[in-house]
Amino acid sequence: MKILGIGVDVVENKRIQKSIKNSLFKKRIYSSNELKQSNSVNNKVAYFSKRFAAKEAFSKALGTGFRMNLNFKDIEVVNDKMGKPYYVKNKKITEIIQKKFKIKNFKCFLSISDEKKYSTAFAIIQTS
Repeated sequence: MKILGIGVDVVENKRIQKSIKNSLFKKRIYSSNELKQSNSVNNKVAYFSKRFAAKEAFSKALGTGFRMNLNFKDIEVVNDKMGKPYYVKNKKITEIIQKKFKIKNFKCFLSISDEKKYSTAFAIIQTS
């Protein structure tokens, strides 16, 4: 297995707290599943901040940022039954990674964390 890209991002929670008051911002950045899942969490600012950081970290691991027709909503973050966050491997993400790295199979890894003022995410894309 070979690491294809690593990305990290830090977000000031106060910035996201202001932004999520705007429903257009939320609809532009977060998938419908992420928005639906947010209804069941108490700390909305931490929830949205960590996902924003995860999307930025993924775009950095990809090495392109938000180009190649990649949008924030294309990068979806969900949690497994134990609470571990992961990226949803959808058709668009798969096509972008396969084209960019000229590979067939890959894995993405994600770690997210937050404190009172900041949220952070670390992403890895590797061949499988």
